[in-house]
Amino acid sequence: MKQVLQRWLDQYFSSEEAVLLVIILTLSLVVVATLGAVLGPVFAALIFAYLLQGVVNSLRHRGLSERIAIIASYLLFIMLFISVFTVMIPIVGRQTSLLVAELPNMITRLRDLLVTLPETYADYISPEQFQIITAKVSTELANLAEQVLSLSISSFPNIFGVIIYLFLVPLLVFFMLKDKHLLVGFLVALLPKERGAMTAIWSEMDMQFANYVRGKAIEILIVGLASLLAFLILDLNYAALLALLVGLSVLIPYIGATVVTLPVLLVGYMQWGWGLDFFWLFIVYGAIQFVDGNLLVPLLFSEVVNLHPVSIIIAVLLFGGIWGFWGVFFAIPLATLVKAVYNAWPRKWSDIATEDG
Repeated sequence: MKQVLQRWLDQYFSSEEAVLLVIILTLSLVVVATLGAVLGPVFAALIFAYLLQGVVNSLRHRGLSERIAIIASYLLFIMLFISVFTVMIPIVGRQTSLLVAELPNMITRLRDLLVTLPETYADYISPEQFQIITAKVSTELANLAEQVLSLSISSFPNIFGVIIYLFLVPLLVFFMLKDKHLLVGFLVALLPKERGAMTAIWSEMDMQFANYVRGKAIEILIVGLASLLAFLILDLNYAALLALLVGLSVLIPYIGATVVTLPVLLVGYMQWGWGLDFFWLFIVYGAIQFVDGNLLVPLLFSEVVNLHPVSIIIAVLLFGGIWGFWGVFFAIPLATLVKAVYNAWPRKWSDIATEDG
């Protein structure tokens, strides 16, 4: 057993770079698990910086200098940033308040619907089973109402956090764009000269992460706008809020679309009942999800997400449990990082092959 363990250590940890990789990955995991929420503005700024770097590169290909391209890209970002906080957030906030106020009425209507179930499905559900189901559903609905109310009340202290994001994120984005080479050079200077595996991992992850972030931004924009247009045409209540939820649901592969379907169909049912309008909502929403999963995702992420669906779901659950929202957002890049680290890990094959021979 000791010899097997020694050979395994010699194979995977015989180089200085391998040991340093373990230390870096361990420290990164500890920082993320303990300070992930505190460093939220940094991660948000990093995402925007990657998005804007694509705009900078595009402007430079058109003949602009790097300084002018950075300034133009940053001004575009500031305009969009201000527009979101002055236009979209007030509309979504107002619709959220209306939905929270309407929630008790929705719960009452759902309970009234449950009362009619024994007559409609008497051949399938016994009165005893129906009582158990009704009691369980009533308890869950009461808990849901309580959680929504507590969430709306507890959201007021988070206004300070929003203000921090409002001022820090644009500032960090500016310096990440302006001093990109300086910041990268500082980090590289901390690494050893012999860093073949680290260079390979960084090269792959830099490209994969940039493509993933830009692809996700495009997917959120397309799915969100398509949903908003569809909901407005159908005259669905809380159209902006639901469209935002549908757009953001693409951040959680497979799970997000399933979870956000419930509020969309619930609002539609409460507004129209089992009518033709509800049927069209179901068809249109299903078409949007179908196009997203079978056209947009393969088109935008064909070169990025080379992972099995089981691996993606495990990554979402694992990193989401460790890191919350940011873990869910970065689940696919982090899973890709694990794969890149495994592929590029410095191994010592020659000695072992000689011993086996």
